[in-house]
Amino acid sequence: MPPRSIRVWDGPVRLLHWGLALSVIAAWTTIWWGHAWHERAGYAALTALALRTLWCWRSNRAGQPRYFVQGPRATWQYLQALRAGRERRYLSHNPLGGWMALLLWSLVGLTGFTGWLYTTDAFWGMAWLDQLHQALAWSFVVAVPMHLAGVVFTSLRHRENLVRAMVTGRKRLGRDRR
Repeated sequence: MPPRSIRVWDGPVRLLHWGLALSVIAAWTTIWWGHAWHERAGYAALTALALRTLWCWRSNRAGQPRYFVQGPRATWQYLQALRAGRERRYLSHNPLGGWMALLLWSLVGLTGFTGWLYTTDAFWGMAWLDQLHQALAWSFVVAVPMHLAGVVFTSLRHRENLVRAMVTGRKRLGRDRR
């Protein structure tokens, strides 16, 4: 008999997650095709981020950052338990995953904002802004593999496919927290 499952992430959370991921990939790949496509992809990422932020108020508990972002003490305790091999399984994001979500959202927001600023008359051609935009964009080269490594590590550690869970919205029931 297959293990029972529960819906964790609702449709809009999953749709906006994958839409945001695809728009960031599109922004990266279109930089060499011309700025028009790059800007469209950037605006798509900002739109997905804005909609996801708004949906935080309507989403179920698992999709609300106030429930999955832990404070520094809880995050440190989770990290210590992880090092000892006795961390808890969370139904939503674990404390490190919650902070990673905030980091990625912040990078999208700041990268998109600096990209938009660069198109305005007041900031057109400003070298410092272009450098800041690029530095923020290159930060994804570090953050995204860390995110993916966390997903793979947690999937293996808890014997569940987190990518499938983000597609279907369902995770198996078990001894979870939050």
